[in-house]
Amino acid sequence: MIIAEKGSLVAAAREIGMSTTTVSERLAALEAYYGVVLFNRTTRSISLTEEGRTLVDGARSVLSEVADLDTRIRHGAETLSGLIRISAPVDLGRSIISQAISAFTEVYPAVSIEMSLSDGYVDLVGQGFDMAVRFGNVTDSTLRVRSLGQFQRLVCAGPAYLEKHGIPQTPDDLRNHNCLVMRFGETLDNVWEFASGPKRQRVTVRGNRVVNDGWLIRSWALSGHGIVLKSELDVAGDIRSGSLVSLLEDYLPPTNPLQMMFPPGRAQPRRVIEFAEYLRSVISAPHSDA
Repeated sequence: MIIAEKGSLVAAAREIGMSTTTVSERLAALEAYYGVVLFNRTTRSISLTEEGRTLVDGARSVLSEVADLDTRIRHGAETLSGLIRISAPVDLGRSIISQAISAFTEVYPAVSIEMSLSDGYVDLVGQGFDMAVRFGNVTDSTLRVRSLGQFQRLVCAGPAYLEKHGIPQTPDDLRNHNCLVMRFGETLDNVWEFASGPKRQRVTVRGNRVVNDGWLIRSWALSGHGIVLKSELDVAGDIRSGSLVSLLEDYLPPTNPLQMMFPPGRAQPRRVIEFAEYLRSVISAPHSDA
């Protein structure tokens, strides 16, 4: 597992204080025991085979369960401890999820949480995440998914932009405005949908700024640089304060699901289960701030 995490035999040997030769011999013995190749090795890189990925995933699960069992025996069943690795959208991670982490670790100080912020796709198993939070429908059918609810996407802009460029009255008017566009991995989110059913409408928008960071695109909107399409979870507080103005409310886009995703085939440690349940309760509650 150390080899997979460190990416090389040399780094793994350094981490555990052994020689590279010893680590290589132990890997060879493990491969001989299972009768399969666990790593694809070249002179420049090393990567897990499918069998190796299965073994590493299973080892992580076993170690997590052993750690939970040790905690319950030593400190009682109500004590939670250990590391939770989370992937979250940038804007939501910096606000609601960050606040949830602070509150949760205040109650359970033996739990540590490592959060990676990204608005794009992440490989939960390959990158060792216990859970991820993402907007939109999940296309990977192997992941275990739990819904956090459906949330409205809002078209909005800062008062300074609207004062200078006017207020769009229909979705088609957006073609004549500077729209700030998000990129999710290889996908450019420049086709905005409005209404539903027979009134459904799609508008291809353009603007002078594209970014893969939801927090930054919201910051640009607050500074008056253009119009954005954002989840109500990200901008509700800005709209209430008047820092952003909600637009085209007669043509609201379809709601967008927010999901928690977990690696397949793994019994989740109790700390992960408890945090996921706490996060669900936090997100379902009304928010006074974005």
